[in-house]
Amino acid sequence: MLLERKVAVVYGAGSIGTAVASAFAREGARVFLASRKEETLRRSADRISAAGGTAETAVVDALDQQAVTDFVDGVARRAGAVDISCNVIGVGDVQQPLLEISVGDFLQPIRTAMRSQFITTRAAAPHMISQGGGVVITFGGSGPQTIAGLGGFKVSLDAMEGLRRQWAIELGPHGIRVVTLKSGGIAESLPPEMPEAAAITEALTKDTQLGRTATLADVGNVAAFVASDHARTITSTEVNISCGAIVD
Repeated sequence: MLLERKVAVVYGAGSIGTAVASAFAREGARVFLASRKEETLRRSADRISAAGGTAETAVVDALDQQAVTDFVDGVARRAGAVDISCNVIGVGDVQQPLLEISVGDFLQPIRTAMRSQFITTRAAAPHMISQGGGVVITFGGSGPQTIAGLGGFKVSLDAMEGLRRQWAIELGPHGIRVVTLKSGGIAESLPPEMPEAAAITEALTKDTQLGRTATLADVGNVAAFVASDHARTITSTEVNISCGAIVD
């Protein structure tokens, strides 16, 4: 198993966080899954269990520095290490043209992404430094391509990449890798009851070179590989799983 004897912390119990946590558990990691809502955690834990894995859950607000620090310190005490930190929380973006969006709605995803990614990495880093290594995984990705009407969402992805580069250069000497997964959109993660789901899926698929988008299982599989020692040479970069929708 790729992650045997590893300890993984995952923030976000939505579809993507559940897929990542499931893959980590399947590959042998001891998984600690954090989210703001107990009900969301229960549903996620049930899905992970149905897939043959387990995850220990905790209600944690990834924007609360003290709560995150206490959570990670507790994981380290219980499990003896923090090897992987993966933050895939939603950023609460409002997608509107820049000429129409309010300042608050524009800044919302940028503030959320920056605060959460900074806090969660900072909480894990001291433990990783003391043990001589670790892996930090973010989700989203950047690049020159964009489309109209995204509000502050694409800007938040660009900002996360700037932060990823800064963490990578500062944590690299301690053996800590920092990697972003970028997907171009996961059609499978769209709520089926969403009125626009079919149209969005068609648009996402049309933009790919392979005629399909990454699945949630794809995200989990790649995350598990990136977190493993098989990817020990990969840091300070993005791993592109967009099926060619995003051209590097």
